[in-house]
Amino acid sequence: MKKVVKTQVGIIGSGPAGLTLSRILSLCGIDSIIIENQSREYIEQRVRAGVLESGTVDLLNQIGVGGRMMKEGMVHHAVELRYDKTSHMIDLTGLTGKEIMVYGQQEIVKDLVMAHVDKEKRPIYFQVSDVQLNDIETDKPEICYLHEGSEYHIQCDIIAGCDGFHGVSRQSIPTNKLSIYEHAFPFAWLGILAEATPSTDNVIYANHEKGFALHSMRSPSLVRNYVQCNVEDNVNNWSDDRIWSELQDRMELEEGFTLNEGTILEKGITPMRGFIADPMQFGNLFLAGDSAHIVPPTGAKGLNLALRDVRILSSAIEEKIKKNNRSYLDSYTKDCLPHVWHAQYFSWSMTHMLHKFSDNDPYQAQLQLSQLRHVTTSLHASTALAENYVGLF
Repeated sequence: MKKVVKTQVGIIGSGPAGLTLSRILSLCGIDSIIIENQSREYIEQRVRAGVLESGTVDLLNQIGVGGRMMKEGMVHHAVELRYDKTSHMIDLTGLTGKEIMVYGQQEIVKDLVMAHVDKEKRPIYFQVSDVQLNDIETDKPEICYLHEGSEYHIQCDIIAGCDGFHGVSRQSIPTNKLSIYEHAFPFAWLGILAEATPSTDNVIYANHEKGFALHSMRSPSLVRNYVQCNVEDNVNNWSDDRIWSELQDRMELEEGFTLNEGTILEKGITPMRGFIADPMQFGNLFLAGDSAHIVPPTGAKGLNLALRDVRILSSAIEEKIKKNNRSYLDSYTKDCLPHVWHAQYFSWSMTHMLHKFSDNDPYQAQLQLSQLRHVTTSLHASTALAENYVGLF
């Protein structure tokens, strides 16, 4: 049985981008409907990013979903770079006047879903399937999908594709209308989530002869650690003992350091890549977040970029719906892409500075050490890194 539903904005995907967009639009008096192919439980437990720029924190507070974040989030005023068994602090707050917040993406999703479903009683249609986009070049685009045995058609003015890299939104744009820029790095990250007390007050980035390592945290009792591994590696090759041993080796300091260990709750391997689709729009379909771009996670920019897209897109939608002014929608890609490319560059440069690219290239290894010494001893170089890390815009 076919059911037709009408709304102003149809949103595909209930990650941070889609949920935040719907929240902003609701506060502006604009109606939207969100559909999602996963369950509520899945999206609320999916561990992803956790480092929030100051502008991201400000946005979540402005839209009324930052209360728990401000109580439970972990404010960081510095990041630590390790190389040659030495530790060097980049004073984010001292150099920029800003700080970062560590608060898991899944916690942001929980806060947004609670505001959307439990408080405002607005539905999110979970576990939909067979999503198709029709007539996206017209003034009346349509989203079709199956949900609980029924066929639905959402008729709307605008479609926001917030359904990630593998979602249907970008795939609905004709390939001859898109320019794709992508780069695959010759390594991956093995990431773990573990029950352990954070070992420091700051995120640690470590350059080591055995490969890159990262220590971060999600709460006072939950850590997120990574080690560089082969892009074709299998997680079954990494026992818990091997993971902790590698982390201990790559985090070592001349004066001594022991990383706090604990029970590993989950582990997985993530390929490292950069990806940008240009344009981020086609007709009345607009892409936001991972559906339009992927950045290497070294720069901690993915979630922050997604919410910056949403900030721009929501303003453009409001201008179109309330004032019938389409100029901001038409310039959406032009307004987003310069910052997307800048974040791509910063993430690329951090990746090149910190990772081992070859077993037989001492020349490159020495260049990395030279760059690290420059970044940690030059005021201008430290400031540039700090500005990029906390968010330039």
